[in-house]
Amino acid sequence: MKDILDKVKHNDGMTVPEGYFEDFASRMIASLPQQEWETAPTGVMPKSFWDKVRPYIYLAAMFMGVWCMMKMFDLMRPQSAGLSIDNNPVITAAIDNDYFMSDYLINEGNLDDYQLMDDLYETGFTPVHYSDNDETDFPMAEI
Repeated sequence: MKDILDKVKHNDGMTVPEGYFEDFASRMIASLPQQEWETAPTGVMPKSFWDKVRPYIYLAAMFMGVWCMMKMFDLMRPQSAGLSIDNNPVITAAIDNDYFMSDYLINEGNLDDYQLMDDLYETGFTPVHYSDNDETDFPMAEI
């Protein structure tokens, strides 16, 4: 098995002349033209204007891309009415109601939790609050 190439008399053509690689590096350096950075006093090629501003341009482009992405997400988000008076009829009706304004806003210091819960039940709103032991924390919930 070790002399299989000798038995086949196979020549793959991968040969070089004797001593070719001994002075290969010096011949390669001699054949290449001299570069600008080799003649610079410090041995480093001077930076052009583009090389100096390129990181800042890339940074600005990245921030613009993030801004555009956030703007697109904002434009694709469904519009909500929010708490503005123009788009919320419940808040508008509450402000127009004299009873609400006098009891809840003007006399807010005189309104206790029991009275608030009683008013909520009268309007048909039943607050639900669950605690850890599955009992309600509201005193009016049993009514």
